[in-house]
Amino acid sequence: MNEQVVIYLKSGQSVNGQLARTFKPNDIDIEILTASDQGRELFSLEEVCVVAFAKAPSWLRFDAPDGNEQIQTTAGKTFHAEVFSADHCRLGFFGLLLDKTAPCRTVFFTFSGVRSRNQERHVGQILIDDQLVSQKQMSEVLDSQERLRKRRLGEVIAETAEVPMDTIEKTLKSTGPVPATSSHIRVGDILVESGLVTREQVEKAFASQEKGKKLKVGELLVSRGLITEKQLLKALADKFRLRFVDLSTLIPSPEALDAISEGLVGRLQIFPLELNDRTLVVATSAPTDPTVRDALGFSTGYAIELVVATEKQIVRAIETYYRSQDVISSLLNDMDEEAQSITVQERADDEALSSETDSTVIAVVNRLLVDAYKRGASDIHFEPDGNKNPILVRYRIDGECEIAHRIASTYKGAIVARLKIISGLDITERRRPQSGKILLHFQQRKLEYRVEVTPTVGGLEDVVLRLLSASKPLPLAEMGFMPYNLERFRALLEKPYGMILCVGPTGSGKTTTLHSALSQINTPKRKIWTVEDPVEITQAGLRQVQVNRKVGFSFAEALRSFLRADPDVIMIGEMRDVETAKIAIEASLTGHLVFSTLHTNSAPETVVRLVEMGLDPFNFADALLGITAQRLARRLCASCKEPLQPTREVYDELLVMFEREADRLPESLPAYADTRFMAAKGCDRCNGSGYRGRIALHELLLSSSGIKRAIRNGLSVEEVRQIALEEGMWTLRMDGIMKIFSGETDLEQVNKVCI
Repeated sequence: MNEQVVIYLKSGQSVNGQLARTFKPNDIDIEILTASDQGRELFSLEEVCVVAFAKAPSWLRFDAPDGNEQIQTTAGKTFHAEVFSADHCRLGFFGLLLDKTAPCRTVFFTFSGVRSRNQERHVGQILIDDQLVSQKQMSEVLDSQERLRKRRLGEVIAETAEVPMDTIEKTLKSTGPVPATSSHIRVGDILVESGLVTREQVEKAFASQEKGKKLKVGELLVSRGLITEKQLLKALADKFRLRFVDLSTLIPSPEALDAISEGLVGRLQIFPLELNDRTLVVATSAPTDPTVRDALGFSTGYAIELVVATEKQIVRAIETYYRSQDVISSLLNDMDEEAQSITVQERADDEALSSETDSTVIAVVNRLLVDAYKRGASDIHFEPDGNKNPILVRYRIDGECEIAHRIASTYKGAIVARLKIISGLDITERRRPQSGKILLHFQQRKLEYRVEVTPTVGGLEDVVLRLLSASKPLPLAEMGFMPYNLERFRALLEKPYGMILCVGPTGSGKTTTLHSALSQINTPKRKIWTVEDPVEITQAGLRQVQVNRKVGFSFAEALRSFLRADPDVIMIGEMRDVETAKIAIEASLTGHLVFSTLHTNSAPETVVRLVEMGLDPFNFADALLGITAQRLARRLCASCKEPLQPTREVYDELLVMFEREADRLPESLPAYADTRFMAAKGCDRCNGSGYRGRIALHELLLSSSGIKRAIRNGLSVEEVRQIALEEGMWTLRMDGIMKIFSGETDLEQVNKVCI
């Protein structure tokens, strides 16, 4: 074949020769005729760092380059090349050496043979290209960095010790010129002896001077608030061709956790994620530190693939996964001050527990229930695993699950048994799902948990608890309605009779909205009945009833009773069947104001769904007053959110998105030059996420003559939607866009909850 190549091996050796057969990047080996004796020699690509070709292979076609990079091999050799990647190359990537005089310019780098990759673009240029900072801002920061590096000790003392610079210069001149070879401490000695500053102030100034010399551009940009730590790390990941990961969405493999000791993880501040064959994937927040990969490779014996994550996420992951053996003791320690204020209503004797259960398990379960409440969780997931893997305890906070604790597997049977006992379930039944409730009193608060036990593979059981904290209803003005929707929704509540529906998926805040509406009209002059399953929010003045399916007491049965109990207003927790819906419509047509919820995706869809369920379209059209659909989006943390000038492209994109929904532009929007969004930053109060709490997005459809005709004529969802839009309805996405402009959330969260 006469194709000359040079093979650079991981051992540090290089071999010259000719290809014995055509080399393709997905081959597992390469065969050459050595230049010395023309003998054949076969090399596995596992042994190879680089294959350099005197002439590019005839089959090779380069696409657009990814950029210029400095590539260092595991053998310590450094190459500067224009890099080309291709989807069909599974084992490496091609490059073209920048040195045009090199005899072999076309090179193939194996992934396993590359120690590090470094874009020739500096981080500042990457941030500019990504439009995170402007060229002007970058120039100002570079000037500031240069000034910090050239600061004299006297200048630093003038800043830190608040001594006038002219006084310092006068003192130094009075002692004669300082020798050029004199150290900084010599200047400090003169100032200390003159009584201008103390020795401690000099040492502090010297440390500040040294720190200023070492400050990098990225650190200066973060310190000035121009970019976030996350944005800087993403740029560094891009520069070093590393993946950026969100640790909150990943669960590490047990093999990866076992591969690195807790001591090494804590010292290097890294976190292992997965072990694939002989490659260990490890997250770091210091991609510029070359010692991390070397230390890990030497300690574990594996090839190391670094990925990038934020420091806060790494610290949290270490606490969650490596210090789980201390979870039981720490939970018990935390219990000391609160133990007297926690009381669980027992449903069975403690003797029913398995032999492995003792007071420790009882205390730990109590603590977990209270811990979830204090951290604002809506759900608690207990997830035991097979073998010796620990029990994962996950909390759903602000709509997203996160791992809160890992508890030793020896407790899995005892914890599940304890949860069954206090929720009144059969601990001997492990083959069928069970449902129950836990009642807990904590610091004069009544907490209620809805419990669902589900059998899983391997004879295990998952337990999920929904926290139903008895609380007061929020004022309607605090429910997140935009002024336009709030005014129209309040007008519905003034109606003497009719039906108002609140729709959306489970956990979207429907019941909370209806209770806020009821609190608006809850006066001694009105008799209000509610039937719910379960009663989550209590209000003085309301007569509240809970469904009991075990004795056949259903929504429909309760409604029939209400109609004989002289009601003015009726609230139905959920219209689950046609019978309940028909009674509700009859009640609204006979002089009662009826509220209810339904599981549908949008307000127009609700209109069509109820007719398709079998309701009389004429009665339904006459009864309906309005429908509000809602979703919950994560709210930007009020403690750390920061103003952001959006790019013109993003501003225009939101306007186009709004207009696409309704064929019109929003009213009273600020001009682009005056627009300021709010951006997630991250702080201790929001655990570094940038989000804290949730805000509702609303879609309010009012019953009008056009909507009534659409119901009676059986029009489709799209036709009903178009009529509602023409009459002024805002869709969920439109409401979300307005809340982006008001600084309450961002586009990422709106897109997550709006189809």
